[in-house]
Amino acid sequence: LAGSRAPRNPPTLLPPPTTTKRHTVQIATRATTLTFSSLPAVGQPLEGGTFAGVITQDDGQHAAVVLLDEQTENLNWEAASAWAQKLEAQLPSRLAALSIFKHLKDRLKPRWHWTSETYVDEDEPEDASCAWCCDFSLGIQDFNHKSYEGCAVAVRSIPLTA
Repeated sequence: LAGSRAPRNPPTLLPPPTTTKRHTVQIATRATTLTFSSLPAVGQPLEGGTFAGVITQDDGQHAAVVLLDEQTENLNWEAASAWAQKLEAQLPSRLAALSIFKHLKDRLKPRWHWTSETYVDEDEPEDASCAWCCDFSLGIQDFNHKSYEGCAVAVRSIPLTA
């Protein structure tokens, strides 16, 4: 979607974590909301990063995914999550990771990157020792133990309105 750049808004406070059966995600945003018509073309600057596409979140809300320029590596899942929060952002959801892979693959290290989602084994639902990763060389998603030291990117999810 092409359009004019959205106005830059000052950072807002982080809302409480959103918890679902499968994972807990800390949503961080700068703009309160954006309209679909205000979105730039994919790959263009938006809210302190690069617009990576639109996703539909678990609650049915559409959101713009903004990939920040900062990247890191050799961090376990907990450290990667904390690193993203320091940037007023979060690790990408699995769906956001696919959008980033599809549209901005050339900006990523071709290695495994953490997502924000904890892997839940149906046979052992109380075990939260693994999290989902996305391999940005092939777009494959799999899970790994949270102690694995992988790469991480930070994203902001901005809710969209009509």
